[in-house]
Amino acid sequence: MTAAVALAALSLLGGAGPSPTGLPAGWRQVSHGPAGGVVYEGRIVNEFARWDARPSAIYLPPGYNQQSRYPVIYLLPGMRGSPSSYWRGMRFATVADQLIASGRMQPFIAAIPAAGPIVHPDRGEWAGIWESYLIQDVVPWVDAHLPTVASRDGRALEGLCAGGFGAVDIGLRHPGLFGTLGSWEGYFAPVFRDGPFVHASALDLAAHDPRLLVRTNAQRLRSSDVRFYISAGRNHGRVLRDWSLEFAQELQSLHLEHELWLRPAAKRGHFWRATLPSALLYAGAGFMPATTTPTPPSTG
Repeated sequence: MTAAVALAALSLLGGAGPSPTGLPAGWRQVSHGPAGGVVYEGRIVNEFARWDARPSAIYLPPGYNQQSRYPVIYLLPGMRGSPSSYWRGMRFATVADQLIASGRMQPFIAAIPAAGPIVHPDRGEWAGIWESYLIQDVVPWVDAHLPTVASRDGRALEGLCAGGFGAVDIGLRHPGLFGTLGSWEGYFAPVFRDGPFVHASALDLAAHDPRLLVRTNAQRLRSSDVRFYISAGRNHGRVLRDWSLEFAQELQSLHLEHELWLRPAAKRGHFWRATLPSALLYAGAGFMPATTTPTPPSTG
């Protein structure tokens, strides 16, 4: 019985019994893939912005069961941060299911948190309370509720546009937490004085500048085998393609492991959908082999 079927059966019984997913009561299915993967939507409480009741999303792979351990790909939306940009706009469950079912990726969990100002898009960054939310609320919540590989080698952090900036910035600012960092047509410096950067000092801005962070910490990043995924299409809005190319060149000069994915000229249409398979594959290649049974607790 798949997790989706079991959850539906429980709902007919009034929700009696433990959830077969590990997700708390109130999480609901919003999408599913062709091989049995399911996307659920629900709230991960934000202790730094408790007024924000918007739902986050969790993808559970085909064959999911709580006796296994799964790596996790954390995906940051652009601002304002709607997880539906992934599970609806990019048909995430379909793409992820196909990669897993074909054997190109091991099964994984994806966590997509909501973030950013509610009043207007493009006026926020994955910094300040949103960075704190991801690091202190979302990651611990996922590890507490789901059977994850709770280590750097079992976590990747990627995002699109503002989420791409946030993924690289946050990952570099919290060493040891994520093994792969990915930016999908994003930027690599706090170039937009919005959100938490409106009144930021020069020192604060420097502390959120991935270009400076990779130069300063290059040796540690190499020894820790931190990997980077960068994708670029064309300019969009105020975000320039050249920023991605220049950051990839910086990674190359520092001998940091990375992949630069450029949309083929013949591949037109939805850039985010085009980059999704290669971004997931790159993240998956950095994960340790999954376990099929949980590690027994130490008896001391």
